Amino acid sequence: MARSVRILSMGASYGSLLAIKLCAAGHAVTLACLPAEVEAFNSAGARVRFPLKGSDHLVEVDSRRLPGRVDATVPQDARPADYDLVVLAMQEPQYRSAGVRELLAAVAHAKVPCMSIMNMPPPPFLARFPSIAIDGCRDCYTDYAAWSGFDPALVTLCSPDPQAFRPPGEPVNVLQVRLPTNFKAARFPSEPHTALLRELAAGVEAARFDGPDGRIELPVKLKVHDSAFVPLAKWSMLLAGNYRCVGPEGMRSIRDAVHGDLAASRSVYEWVARLCMTLGAAADDLVPFEKYAAAAQSLLNPSSAARALASGAPNIERVDRLVQTLGRQHGMRSEAIDGVVAAVDRWLERNRTTTAPAPSR
Repeated sequence: MARSVRILSMGASYGSLLAIKLCAAGHAVTLACLPAEVEAFNSAGARVRFPLKGSDHLVEVDSRRLPGRVDATVPQDARPADYDLVVLAMQEPQYRSAGVRELLAAVAHAKVPCMSIMNMPPPPFLARFPSIAIDGCRDCYTDYAAWSGFDPALVTLCSPDPQAFRPPGEPVNVLQVRLPTNFKAARFPSEPHTALLRELAAGVEAARFDGPDGRIELPVKLKVHDSAFVPLAKWSMLLAGNYRCVGPEGMRSIRDAVHGDLAASRSVYEWVARLCMTLGAAADDLVPFEKYAAAAQSLLNPSSAARALASGAPNIERVDRLVQTLGRQHGMRSEAIDGVVAAVDRWLERNRTTTAPAPSR
């Protein structure tokens, strides 16, 4: 029997998707999350609903019925040195929160290998690329200094391509997969750490689940790639779809953002792809626009970034600003990207003005 790997996931919402797949492979995953989430996961397990290809039927997987284990703890009680791998599964602004920032610092100090499944790549991962002036990206992050203790050799990025959401009215330990694509991880510089990722990926690939007609294979796998540029393919998708959901006064679905003007979407998508290749990516590391456009047909809601802005969030992940910044570092400029960044800036300024406390008298 394969060994059980101990994994700490900072974040329980999207993080529970990867956790349930690792649990099915026999591994032990601890979710560091909010107290209400801790109670739900520890009392009722993690439950994730997967679609079946060619069917409207959903298969619900309950971690309590799997060979591994999923449990939860508050960030203050997590001990990073007890784990073989840390998964960074929160959105970037959350790492400045009290308790979370301290846990992040403890992870860096413990020298545990980390795999980020954030849309926003952590600065120590970008520091692995000689073509990126990482200090010039400081303003793209909510709290750039929070990442200062990390060794870039211990941080890799996994593209969070699967789309999932918490169904309205359901408990916080329930997640539903909308777009069942794969997690695509870049290798670590170290061969032993990369071997750990490949071991996890093989276990996820081999896992089978109880379905309506017996043991079945479910989508959403973990794929490990030798090229560190593979996860950057998500940038084209985010800029052509997710951030273009943001309108002057309201939000639109990802499908409408992409297919409302397909030529404009293609132009943005391919500009970002050219930027990735300027940084060092090969064409094979990236995803053709046609494949993304087909997948976007099923994305009927605004992106999480757009929904957060509409709900008054004072900070969101700024992949849009990061892409703009890296473009300028390499003499590339796009009016469309500049427009996206300006639109997000206006929403954030409005939200911060609205939520700012009144001055004392």
